[in-house]
Amino acid sequence: MTNIKIILASGSPRRKELLAQAGYDFDVCPSLSDEDLEPMAPSEYVMLLAKKKADEVCNRIIAQDVVRRVKKLPERFVVLGADTVVSLNGRILGKPYDYDDAYNTLNSLSDQTHQVYTGVCLIYVEGRAKTSSSFFEKTDVTFYPVSHNEIIQYLATNEPFDKAGSYGIQGKGGLFVKGIEGDYNNVVGLPLARVYHELEDLISEE
Repeated sequence: MTNIKIILASGSPRRKELLAQAGYDFDVCPSLSDEDLEPMAPSEYVMLLAKKKADEVCNRIIAQDVVRRVKKLPERFVVLGADTVVSLNGRILGKPYDYDDAYNTLNSLSDQTHQVYTGVCLIYVEGRAKTSSSFFEKTDVTFYPVSHNEIIQYLATNEPFDKAGSYGIQGKGGLFVKGIEGDYNNVVGLPLARVYHELEDLISEE
């Protein structure tokens, strides 16, 4: 594994946990970029947002606007931006706006197969040179039938409200999941194995 500092352009606890489990040396600097985009395919949407996040953080770091948040930055490092959405029949389901939105989202996922897309942008910085790579991963997730009472009980846990698709597969929301096809970590929020290989390729090209 390449020993290089990673700057995670996200405050997501799930992404932090995944990077820590993989043994990466990283700091966290959440992006301040907006997430307003025109309607587009889910794969394009997550890659564009991931790039916006990574670019914004990279530019701030280079401008030395985050000295207090990113300490002892080495000459070479990687900024990692990521974004995850759930898609049902081509319709993007992000984080819920409110209680009713979360309920309606979970009700629509009941007894259905949906897709989870995570877009990732890696920006490799060495001195004044920058090289980037963007990609996405898709995982199919199938839910059991979920009753009205089960949704109400789940919403009472407050778990759904900061998660794309209004559920967390690594938490109580995992009880609704009948099966998945693809990368489990992608559903959590970061396709870690793909990140590892893309990162190795990006750095080895330099």
